[in-house]
Amino acid sequence: MSDATLHSITQDPDDFAVQIADSIESFIVATTEVAKGDEPDSAVPFLLLEISQLLLAGGRLGAHEDILPEERYEPDTGPDVDMDELRMRFAVLLEPVDVFSEVFDPYEPRKAPVPCRISDNLADIITDLRHGLAHYRAGRTTEALWWWQFSYFSNWGPTASGTLRALQSLVSHVRLDQPLAELDGLDIDEDLAEDELAEEAGRVMAREIAGPLGLGSRRGALKK
Repeated sequence: MSDATLHSITQDPDDFAVQIADSIESFIVATTEVAKGDEPDSAVPFLLLEISQLLLAGGRLGAHEDILPEERYEPDTGPDVDMDELRMRFAVLLEPVDVFSEVFDPYEPRKAPVPCRISDNLADIITDLRHGLAHYRAGRTTEALWWWQFSYFSNWGPTASGTLRALQSLVSHVRLDQPLAELDGLDIDEDLAEDELAEEAGRVMAREIAGPLGLGSRRGALKK
């Protein structure tokens, strides 16, 4: 189904739901496999691809008319899956480049960037997606779509967008032979102003990111 027919009155809503659910389940399965660390050389490019594909599903949810739940109160899906182990796996896998700076609202003027972690973001995204998937698997299709659409606007969409920007920037720096600022000393627990973030940034060497994370530059190793 093309996005051009998204609002067609002849469209079967079940087809849309199945496609969104398939995209979300595929993302969860694929990124969970990446977190195992079996193929660290392809981790960053693969995450870039998976986040991009997930945001296509998010864009379709965002473009869709408001989805209203059938019940006034959300049915209980049981406790959310503990994401600490997955979060730590991502943190270890992405350690040299896990922390990045992000501006949450580009339309809010003079807002200083804040440090974030790709590992935290991925775990948070998967938590949101799994919550909706629990509804979907229980046969509550409208509830699942409502949750995915609502959380796309409120949490996992912005989080995935910021993560995509970080991954795309990382790949671009390496492929274009542009030195990265060093992330040593930058921590999400610190309350840093914009100029302090820039000062904290130093240099990340090619040996720390290009080889271990599977990023080949256009003309050899990233220069210091």
